[in-house]
Amino acid sequence: MKKILLLTTALLTLSGASLIAQVPNEGLANALIAARQQNTALLKQYSWNCRSELSENGVTKDTRIDTVTYGPDGQPQHTLLNDQANPLPRGFVRRRVAEQERDKTEAYLKSLRTFLHQYTLPSAGQVINLISTSPIPAPGPGGNLQIAGASVVVPGDTVSLSVNAPTRQTSRMTIMTFFQGDEVTVTATFKTLASGLNYPAYIQVNVADKNLTLLIQNYDYINQNN
Repeated sequence: MKKILLLTTALLTLSGASLIAQVPNEGLANALIAARQQNTALLKQYSWNCRSELSENGVTKDTRIDTVTYGPDGQPQHTLLNDQANPLPRGFVRRRVAEQERDKTEAYLKSLRTFLHQYTLPSAGQVINLISTSPIPAPGPGGNLQIAGASVVVPGDTVSLSVNAPTRQTSRMTIMTFFQGDEVTVTATFKTLASGLNYPAYIQVNVADKNLTLLIQNYDYINQNN
């Protein structure tokens, strides 16, 4: 489960190079990319807590809390504060079966994390493709723009972003996609600190075909430079 925690920071890194070619909604794409680049730089000044809860068939299997900081290599580092995993059953055979199932689930979540990283749109080109191919209506109540696209990474998937028009900061992101034949849905709700840092406060990943649910909460952001 540890590997998929990187999704929480990956959702903040919609960064890329400057745009050159003229494309529909180019101004919006440029502004969105610039806002993401600034946010990523600001995020690296912070540490925060991340609580993750994995459930299977409605039963909580593991709950862990990590402190997250950025290391000298520019990558997020997770330090475990607390881990409450369900105890394995007694008996050699039952315990071995449970261990194998646990390892299988962890491997699946690791691969899923790698797959879902594509939906963070880490390059400028991916941001351009989404925005230039999506009709974007005028801002709704609260000044939010609704940006939606289909078949963004795999055929038949859908991606929706709610972006504040004045600040270009994301308030909500939803994904519906397919991984190894399973339907996967992701919902992320973002918050913004007084400093301007925009972060995913709550993330829910559902794999209905496997009855898996991963809930992630990011909180207690502290600027290490203060």
